[in-house]
Amino acid sequence: MYTSDSALRAFREARHTFIAGSRIDMGALATSLGVDRTSLFRWVGNRDRLLSEILWSLAVPTFDAAAAAAAPSGAARIVDVLDRFTADLIEAPYFRAFLTREPARALRLLTTTESDVQSRFVGRVTELVDRERIAGAFDPSPLSSEELARLLVRISESFTYADLISGETPDPARARATFEYVLRPVTITSGDR
Repeated sequence: MYTSDSALRAFREARHTFIAGSRIDMGALATSLGVDRTSLFRWVGNRDRLLSEILWSLAVPTFDAAAAAAAPSGAARIVDVLDRFTADLIEAPYFRAFLTREPARALRLLTTTESDVQSRFVGRVTELVDRERIAGAFDPSPLSSEELARLLVRISESFTYADLISGETPDPARARATFEYVLRPVTITSGDR
């Protein structure tokens, strides 16, 4: 994330542009900030780096809100967090506008192993799985927490970007069904206590 005042100012303006559903143009951004492109690039890096930071800055509160509203523990919690997060991405107008406007760039920035966004997302899901494992509420075996997180992230990506990957309509209900199939959350009935 950016720390200098200049970089933060550029980031905030670019983020506002992105949320408004518009394409981020580095030349126009530099002009609006009253600087040359060289200064802008020095502050925020290239356009892909700036877009990655914007995407992650929007993903974090979305993920945190999903976690705050999710089931209390175990596989059900992991399913709920990922379901809510995936559904929110699928339904976010600014996100859909970006995917429609720049599909190849979006897939590269969001789904490749070189992607900062994907590695951070895998890290967040690994933490989620680990918290449930440490609490004794979920066992990811025979996979490690990180291996399971990578699989869950790929599932999320498959449904979030279905229109770009396979020409299908992104479907949060199918994503949830797949998370449930993989994680097999157990519902405890009153007779099981």
